[in-house]
Amino acid sequence: MKDFLNFINGEFVATGKTFDKRTPVDNSVIGRVHEAGRSDVDAAVMAARRALKGDWARMTVVKRTEMLYAVADEINRRFDDFLQAELADTGKPHVLASHVDIPRGAANFKVFADIVKNVPTESFMMDTPDGGKAVSYGLRTPLGVIAVVCPWNLPLLLMTWKVGPALACGNTVVVKPSEETPGTATLLGEVMNKVGVPPGVYNVVHGFGPDSAGQFLTQHPQVSGITFTGETRTGEAIMAAAAKGVRPVSFELGGKNAGIVFADCDFDKAIAGITRSSFENCGQVCLGTERVYVQRPIFDKFVQALKAKAEGMKLGSPNEPGVTMGPLISAEHKRKVMSYYAKAKAEGATVVTGGGEPPMTGALAEGHWVQPTIWTGLPESSAVIREEVFGPCCHIAPFDTEEEAVALANATDYGLATTIWTQDISRANRLAAQIEVGLCWINSWFLRDLRTSFGGAKASGIGREGGVHSLEFYTELRNVMVKL
Repeated sequence: MKDFLNFINGEFVATGKTFDKRTPVDNSVIGRVHEAGRSDVDAAVMAARRALKGDWARMTVVKRTEMLYAVADEINRRFDDFLQAELADTGKPHVLASHVDIPRGAANFKVFADIVKNVPTESFMMDTPDGGKAVSYGLRTPLGVIAVVCPWNLPLLLMTWKVGPALACGNTVVVKPSEETPGTATLLGEVMNKVGVPPGVYNVVHGFGPDSAGQFLTQHPQVSGITFTGETRTGEAIMAAAAKGVRPVSFELGGKNAGIVFADCDFDKAIAGITRSSFENCGQVCLGTERVYVQRPIFDKFVQALKAKAEGMKLGSPNEPGVTMGPLISAEHKRKVMSYYAKAKAEGATVVTGGGEPPMTGALAEGHWVQPTIWTGLPESSAVIREEVFGPCCHIAPFDTEEEAVALANATDYGLATTIWTQDISRANRLAAQIEVGLCWINSWFLRDLRTSFGGAKASGIGREGGVHSLEFYTELRNVMVKL
């Protein structure tokens, strides 16, 4: 039985209160998570506050970025340890975690180390009223102690996406991983000690949201800023907490993303792309496609081809050869997803495929499995078209004109991402300018250049991260004016 301890000031800390960590594959207990109380969270924040003014502050940018390179190298050296921790927590297929989650989790440290080493700031020479000269320049300083509140769908990747730039900019962090996925955040503490990151720079507190570590952390007056990825309602609660003290936030929240498929698309590539964006990671991807709009001439053909892809997916345990879909993260989340499956039927959906629970055998029958599901025939007012399901499902509807496609895509409270499939590149760029999202893919999905902006519009978030855009949150920009 593994104990997932808090990591505070460079030491692993047990608490008197624990909860079970279960694997979603078969619902068996695989460890005990030590829940941080208010005093534990306070100890972590104050350790981060002390480290902010200690050796970490005195470290040169070159030395600090070299240390982040060492963190990335140590993650890669312990690749299998991180991989097994991620698989145990999430149940996702080995092929997915080994090709996406762990490599990107390590790469985030190197990418942001390079950006911080090379980013310029502004400078201006000016004439002064007395006929002299002055020069002003920008100076970036760390924001301070950053609360990093992480989701459970891509635990290591999305956590280091925030920790990497925060540390590169000279901040210190207190990470609150999801209660569902404590493994890799805890393991990263060992890496930080191994490479010599000063105590207090990286801290981890485990627990839940309300009346637990999440609330204690986001309400702590010594936290300088809060970065969060997760559902919009939780973001609203965190934003309310951040208002006290007028602390900045960076949020990547929910999505109800549209995929738009034109009749002139490369059909096979579009099918492959929508299959990934609808079903990868069991649909538990904020950037996933739950609304698919297909131009009428290819609508029936597209529905049948996507049906075949969904029915060809292999569900099973992470290390089983050929597995392409794992379970949902928890029994609670399964209940949520299944409630939407029931709503779709009640609202009169045509269930093209799926819509229920797959027949799993042996211990797997106790896991949190659902079928990849496709619906058609629902009005745009339906719950499964308006609300984020976060499961392996999509609704497919026909459209006729470019203008109609844009209107359908924008008819949502969310604005995270869209994917457009067409061989008319002029049309694709016209639509990219009109659809109200933070990210738009043309003839691809989940393709990322980490130097570019990442974030959502409308109810899908506040702010942008990625590349130099991360520095706008993780640093304070100070102007220095020198009279010559």
